[in-house]
Amino acid sequence: MKFFSRFFGRKKNNKNMITDVTVRKLEPDDIDPALSLVWKIFMEFEAPGYSEDGVNEFYKSIHDSGYVSRLVFYGAFVSGEQAGVIATKNGGSHIALFFVDGRFQRQGIGRKLFDAVLADCTAEKITVNSSPYAVPVYHRFGFTDTDTEQSVNGLRFTPMEYLTGIE
Repeated sequence: MKFFSRFFGRKKNNKNMITDVTVRKLEPDDIDPALSLVWKIFMEFEAPGYSEDGVNEFYKSIHDSGYVSRLVFYGAFVSGEQAGVIATKNGGSHIALFFVDGRFQRQGIGRKLFDAVLADCTAEKITVNSSPYAVPVYHRFGFTDTDTEQSVNGLRFTPMEYLTGIE
């Protein structure tokens, strides 16, 4: 890891976390690059476990302007480079998209994105339909399964929820 830190010029603490991360709500001009990152990460980590129908369904969803316009996007940036994206709907009570570039996974980026959503959330719980790849991540964040894995239009997911403690 020492080589990785030195090579990429990123500061990390002892827990392998990148410390120079900026998380912010994305502006309209930021959405297309964010969705390009989402697609890249989806193809690398998710698509291999999906049918062709599932991959096509996901592609359609992130290119549906009506759907995308209802989402609130947050981006994580490391030294100015976008490292991750989280998008919510229904007033922040449902996570619709959550992706961290493979080069930045397991370094605290996802946690910082989720914390930004929590900071803005006023709901009693946050739900997500987690892809198989992300189930362990959501469990680490405190989500619990509310049902078994399902498949709709080729998209595999496990329904989950997180209780925010807000009443």
